[in-house]
Amino acid sequence: MKLAFLYAGQGSQHAGMGKDLYEHSAAFRAVFDSVQLDFDHKALCFDGPDETLSDTRYTQPCMVAFACGVTAALAAEGILPEATAGLSLGEYSALACAGVFTPEQAIRLAAFRGAAMASAVQGRACGMAAVLGLARETLAACCEQASEQGVCEIANYNCPGQLVIAGDEAAVNAACQLAKEAGARRCVPLKVSGPFHTSLMAPAGEALQERFADEAFGEMNLPVVFNCLGRAKAEEESIPALLVRQVQSSVYFEDSIRWLEEHGFDTVVEVGPGKALSAFVKKTARSIRVLNVEDVPSLQATAAALKGENA
Repeated sequence: MKLAFLYAGQGSQHAGMGKDLYEHSAAFRAVFDSVQLDFDHKALCFDGPDETLSDTRYTQPCMVAFACGVTAALAAEGILPEATAGLSLGEYSALACAGVFTPEQAIRLAAFRGAAMASAVQGRACGMAAVLGLARETLAACCEQASEQGVCEIANYNCPGQLVIAGDEAAVNAACQLAKEAGARRCVPLKVSGPFHTSLMAPAGEALQERFADEAFGEMNLPVVFNCLGRAKAEEESIPALLVRQVQSSVYFEDSIRWLEEHGFDTVVEVGPGKALSAFVKKTARSIRVLNVEDVPSLQATAAALKGENA
């Protein structure tokens, strides 16, 4: 067995996430209790409201705190990956798993990133939408045509048949209409608060670049498959530069899954909440077995499956 961890991004957050894990796992609880933010993250994660939890300024540190807690809970069960990847925000949790950041550092950086992304487009009408059943090239042409009404770009290459576009609201709506006319099955608005992974996030990239100048980056102790590359980085490629690029360019998650498959990974654990990444893996690489952890029952089931295999 060759195991990788995949970390969820924004959109899967919900009130109640982590509550049972906090009560059940001392390792999860230790990470969650180590968090020091300017809001009560435990109350927000456990009790909501969902509207506040879905504001990117709060979503990002809460999701990374949850993910780092699950990583610790899995490690307490003796379950460690040989590579990691994360969708968008999840890349920070992946880097923490790989030793580049401490959990506390990753959570602080996520809080900074969330605030920078929120301020980048403050007061601007923006949107994101998942486009189902259309080829990359066809959707790119739709975005180019819709750009007469503002910025519209492909933000995520999630899996075959599922892409995400983002940008100015009018342009995204126009691209969705063009995509449907071009044969897309559906266009689904996403529950996020900004046009992430587009050129509109350039101010957030600049803020991150300045922030990283004073940040200590640890040695990476296992491969991380980077969003903006769709592969592990080359030795000469800089992690800070990749994270600056990541926030304002497309996420190549389908390519990342294919990289894992090509490098012999046959099992992944999605660290949720939710199972969105599991669905992407199943649609991209059928040879990879998918497990997930988002609560106590799924933690116990995943631990039993992986421990049984290694017994």
